[in-house]
Amino acid sequence: MKKLETNCIEIRSIKMGKLSKLMVSVIVASTMAFAGFATSANAQDISGWQKSVAKKIAKKQTYPRAALRKELEGKIKVEINVDRDGNILAHSVTGSSGHDVLDREIPKLMKRVSPLPAPPADASDSQLTMVVPLAWALQ
Repeated sequence: MKKLETNCIEIRSIKMGKLSKLMVSVIVASTMAFAGFATSANAQDISGWQKSVAKKIAKKQTYPRAALRKELEGKIKVEINVDRDGNILAHSVTGSSGHDVLDREIPKLMKRVSPLPAPPADASDSQLTMVVPLAWALQ
């Protein structure tokens, strides 16, 4: 499995009672691991696709209200299986955040982001798997 690096951070201002104007950082964290690329796959195409996937996930990732109220933070790793069109076929949490409220956000997020951008044409498999680290952090 080839690992590619990306950082994608989205800052949002949230207004909720006591947490007025709390800055929330929603992060698609540092590494996304991809399987299914031929050795001849163009690294630039893969990198571009990876960035577009990270950007879409970051745009759709939200901070659950219950987690905000309790000021919970956490990191999760999610394994995502996609087809050649970018449709999410399956997902599973491979590393829990330690907070049920954040873990329960993953299926909702997967529905919001599907379909992901289509993989590059030179991807070798008809189905691709990636591990996406996600984080919820209060600032």
